[in-house]
Parts: sequence; structure tokens; C-alpha cells
Amino acid sequence: MTRTVGVEEELLLVDAVTAEPRAVAGAVLAGEPEDVVVAELQQQQLETNTRPCSSLDELAAEIVRWRRHAAALAREEGARVAALATSPLPVAPELTPKGRYLRMARAFGLTTQEQLTCGCHVHVGVDSDEEGVAVLDRIRPWLAPLLALTANSPLWQGQDTGYAGYRHQIWGRWPTTGPQEVFGSAARYHATVDSLLATGTLLDIGMVYFDARLSAAHPTVEVRIADVCQDAEDAVLLAALVRGLVETAAREWADGRPPPEGSAAQLRLAAWRASRSGLRDALVHPLTHRPAAAREVIEALVAHVAPAVKDIGDLALVRAGVDRVLTRGNGASRQLRTLASAGPAGVIREAVARTTA
Repeated sequence: MTRTVGVEEELLLVDAVTAEPRAVAGAVLAGEPEDVVVAELQQQQLETNTRPCSSLDELAAEIVRWRRHAAALAREEGARVAALATSPLPVAPELTPKGRYLRMARAFGLTTQEQLTCGCHVHVGVDSDEEGVAVLDRIRPWLAPLLALTANSPLWQGQDTGYAGYRHQIWGRWPTTGPQEVFGSAARYHATVDSLLATGTLLDIGMVYFDARLSAAHPTVEVRIADVCQDAEDAVLLAALVRGLVETAAREWADGRPPPEGSAAQLRLAAWRASRSGLRDALVHPLTHRPAAAREVIEALVAHVAPAVKDIGDLALVRAGVDRVLTRGNGASRQLRTLASAGPAGVIREAVARTTA
């Protein structure tokens, strides 16, 4: 049976004329049922949620549908939506005045106040927590390449950061982000989460911000490391790769194969490297933990998931999608090219056009 896959996307709200981020989420969502297009931490952003899908065609239609629905809602308030992981123009984030977010602001101060980033979270169905944790233990080295492939945040507060995926640096200020050591069992995973909650630092289980985790609300593994992608087809590619990783890991577990070696410290460094380099410079190879060309690392990812992805029926799409991104670059590459000719506002306008294309 094919595993279901679903996608959450965070989108930036910007002014239709100036392209500056606008804090209008409350007005945009007035009267909207809270299930598909929802509020996020800051009022300059929205989140869309697809339903669980079995096929990538179905998922692609869902992503486009809800991006366009969010755009239509924004248009009524003189705004647009842009699939950008950070704002290219300077912005003063305005907190969404909900109880949980207000408590986060009190507990985490400037980290909450400055946290205006947009990610893409992929959910893939698992049969049990035991299978889910076995998957988490085995996909760890392959998450950094996903960040390199999707990096879409080179600009922050009007400046070129020198990073392809600067969102990863900002997001890393929360206390539980990043890779984890091998858990070994569902019992140990839950004990680790309980120990974090017992410190009194986190507000709730929703603040367990691992790069990949068991969803607290769904029977899924949730991979959270990626930037939101400008193009819907790149979001579909990400989902296909994540589903391939989950299926590959589940098969390895069922066959009794142990998780690959690699400490959390090594994986944290690999993710930092992916955030810095994207696809334009060397990455850390997931198998050797040595520097390697970005193309070599991404091709190793495809080779790793190819048998499972072929069985699912997605291999042609994955190979074409990866070749497309490696040829034309990721979102960060596009942003920097446009920045040189059209400035930060031009970067946002191009992203608006591509978000609902």
C-alpha cells in the first residue's frame, strides 16, 4: 500500500503595490474555517495544509489549489502571497495575538519577536510509532541535502546574508531544533520528548522542533528542515523525496539493517553547510561525512531512494525534478539573480508570480 503524503507550506503576505510584508493575516482569515489556510506566528504570514494524498498528481493539485485560495483571500485585503522563506525587504514582524503565541513571546523574547520565516513540512504516513522512530533514526543523514535542494532564503532584513538558506540559522535559535541522536525505540523517543517537556522550558509538545519528528496530531513522520519552495513543482519533488526516504528507511528497519553512523554533531554541521552553500558550493556527503560537490550529494540522495521511489511509481518525476533544480538552481539562486537586476522588491514580485503559477 502506498504511503500517504501531505504538505504544510508557510507563505509570506506582502503588499500588492510596494511588495513590502504586510501584517494582515487576521483580516485575510476573517471568517475562514481554521483547517486548511490558517494563521501562523506572525501576522505577515499564512500556512496552508494539504490533505493526505496517495499520488503526486493529487498532491500537486492540492498544493496549487490552496496556494491560489490563499492568494485570493489576500487579494481582498490588497495583499499577495509569496513563497519566500524569509523577507527580502526589511520587516518588523507583528505577532499574531493568540494565547499560545503571546506566551511564546513572553517566554522566548527576541527569538519570538524576530521569527518571521516560512518553511515546508512534509508528512508521510507510518504504521506505528515504532516504525516511525525507526524511520527517524535512518533518515537523519539525508535531511541536510533536502535543505540544500530547497534553500530559498538568502536575504534577511534587506541584506544578502551570504547563506543560501538563512532561515535555518534563524530557526536554530529555538531550544529544540536540529538533528537528534539515534533513539532506537519509540519508548526512548517518547522518554526524550517527556524529558524536554519536564524542564519547563517548552510551552508544549508542539515546540519539539526536531528536523524530523513524530507528528503529535497525525500518524506520520514529519520532516521540517526544508525552506518553502517558490515553485509548486519543487514542493512536490520535496514530498516525493521525503516519501522515498521514509519508505527506504522502513524497509531497512524491516530487514534488520541498523541506522547509519553519524553523530548529531556531525549532522548539525552538515545542515549548517547546506544552509550556507545550498547548491552553489561543496556539501558534507551523508555517507562519508567528507566534503563533496553538491551535485554528487544530491545524486547520492536520489540513488539511495531510487528502489523505493521506483516501486511507488515516482522515479521519473524525481529524476526530472532533481535535474531541473540542479540545472536552473534552487530558490536562493533565483533570488540572487533577480536581486542583481531588480532589487529586493523585484525578488518579491517574481516570487508572487511563481507562487500561484
